[in-house]
Amino acid sequence: MLALHPSATPVARTAKHWLLVCAAAVFMMALIGAVTRLTESGLSIVEWKPITGALPPLSEAAWQAEYHLYQQSPQGEIINRGMSMEDFKYIYFWEWLHRLWGRLIGVIYALPLIILWRRLPVETKPALLGLLALGGAQACMGWFMVKSGLVDQPMVSHYRLAAHLSLAALIYALLLRQALIFQGPPVTAMASADSRRLRRFSLTTLAMVAITIVWGAFVAGLDAGMLYNTFPTMDGHWLPPELDDHRPLWHGFVAEPAIVQFTHRVLAVLTLVKVLALWRLSRRLLVAEQVRRIATYAALAVGAQVLLGIATLMTQVQIGLATLHQGGAFILLGVLTWLIYHLSPRQERTA
Repeated sequence: MLALHPSATPVARTAKHWLLVCAAAVFMMALIGAVTRLTESGLSIVEWKPITGALPPLSEAAWQAEYHLYQQSPQGEIINRGMSMEDFKYIYFWEWLHRLWGRLIGVIYALPLIILWRRLPVETKPALLGLLALGGAQACMGWFMVKSGLVDQPMVSHYRLAAHLSLAALIYALLLRQALIFQGPPVTAMASADSRRLRRFSLTTLAMVAITIVWGAFVAGLDAGMLYNTFPTMDGHWLPPELDDHRPLWHGFVAEPAIVQFTHRVLAVLTLVKVLALWRLSRRLLVAEQVRRIATYAALAVGAQVLLGIATLMTQVQIGLATLHQGGAFILLGVLTWLIYHLSPRQERTA
């Protein structure tokens, strides 16, 4: 039998482009989600209507009904009491767009999957169905997050926010990897010891990036970026003074805003060092030139991401910079996913 990679089938090009469009849509969702959070719009819609909620209020009476529900929520009562209808429509728009974009992603993923299903390689189907399930789980996680801000406190749980963002990042990375499978085989071979070594290093680097993203979500959920807007020190302190006051200390690293910001700073610096070390290692080992080129992209991405993070901090979380910073995290994640794929053993199937 002739050994073929899934990319050798005619349907592969269509599947690759479809999955790349889905990944791009998830990337845009991350940017829209960032703006939604930064404008404090995420709690403006207090009900979850998966079908009918796709339409915004279409009459003045419908707007008044939505506004009345919002006024009864913790954010409407405590933070935005007396908010004008125009201001309410502004924050409503961003949350509505965020939810609508999520529905759009579901459609552009599920419909082509149904159309292509019979022609897809059998071995790719479990992963594609798994991605569909993750998309459904993400929708549920989004509402689970919002509900935490509709009970008694006018803010969502930063733990649930981190879970929501982490699941989005996972879906994004898996979509990219699946698209790469349809694009063609990895450039490396199983016999290369240097490739295996660089792959192990890349995997630990990816784990470091993932942890840093989680703490970035903690920073966002706790509004910790509004504190200590200087760099490299925190208003002249190398360590936050809150370290001496918070007990138990371990809890401060996930729950006390200043300590969470400090932890994110440290993780960001460690991530920078790790990615630059990865780039340096790629230059020393005998690996494919394409692998070295992707490692260079990772080094450039992490450098830009750190600069964006510093700028976001020093501008007290300016919305445009903060949104780009979240997008930068996804770009770095995508580049590392690309690199790790090309450091994987060749994946072939029998036709």
